[in-house]
Amino acid sequence: MTLPASMRYIDHGIGGGPEVLVPATRELPELGAGEVLIEVVVAGVNRPDCLQRTGRYPPPKDASPYLGLEVSGRIAAVGQGVTEWKVGDAVCALANGGAYAEYVAVPTGQVLPIPAGLSMQQAGALPETYFTVWANLVEGGRLAKGDTVLIHGGSSGIGMTAIQIAKAWGATVFCTVGNAEKAAACVAVGADAAIDYRRHDFVAETMKLTGSRGVDLILDMVGGTYIEKNLKLLKVEGRLVQIAFLQPSKVEIDLMPIMIKRLTFTGSTMRPRSAANKAGIAQNLRTHIWPQLEQGRLLPSIFKVFPLDQAAQAHALMESSEHIGKILLQVRPD
Repeated sequence: MTLPASMRYIDHGIGGGPEVLVPATRELPELGAGEVLIEVVVAGVNRPDCLQRTGRYPPPKDASPYLGLEVSGRIAAVGQGVTEWKVGDAVCALANGGAYAEYVAVPTGQVLPIPAGLSMQQAGALPETYFTVWANLVEGGRLAKGDTVLIHGGSSGIGMTAIQIAKAWGATVFCTVGNAEKAAACVAVGADAAIDYRRHDFVAETMKLTGSRGVDLILDMVGGTYIEKNLKLLKVEGRLVQIAFLQPSKVEIDLMPIMIKRLTFTGSTMRPRSAANKAGIAQNLRTHIWPQLEQGRLLPSIFKVFPLDQAAQAHALMESSEHIGKILLQVRPD
């Protein structure tokens, strides 16, 4: 494959609101040993991209400084030592940055085949979301059959993926949402109940749903005032997993419930993890999740697809929280 000398990408300059995202041109990324160069078809849009754009989620020193953490596309070149992939292979991948572009370099351990039967758009909605849910809900949260799980932000890409995976594991799943349309969407993908937090106290409603027993596991991306409420909702030896903060991360709370109920309060971010750690998650996804995707289960919910040049509009939609499911950028035709 003959590669071009330059490529289109989205530049965020010194940062700011969505309007700072503009199409620009630069050289292709340098391909290192153990990496593959992907000709991008679709790039996913995620909350961490918005945070990076505003300067609140800086990339690791060894990562691309540009936006974008997940892609689907085709292998355009392979680096030294890469034997698993060849030029032309259709793949999706968790990138360390730089995915809002026509080409992106990715460590080979973070690359996965596109599940049989899925489109490039569907595959582009998988990596960041499924890596995050697996690492936090299944591994960090120790998700188990018979658990009762509460997922905040149920209608987000993360939330809808978490609902489906928790149901596949045999859990009872509740979630919080912002309106009736989002509630219906969550129930449609498997939630046993969706609580409109604008109209109801989610603590009281969850207690009603559980007969005042509470829940075993909570996946939270809100933080702030939700933290103390989450601790109240957990059963003895329950687990709270924090994956983001839409509200402040610094709060004053009573930690006594952690001692009394022997709770686990943990959390993580994906980007700073080592390449080996991410590769391990990729292999678990390939073993446990990819077969279910190929069977037509656990499919991503795609809300809207923008052309690459409209990344600013995609970020504005993400920050409005009006979407249900994933937002994507179409970089080139499928």
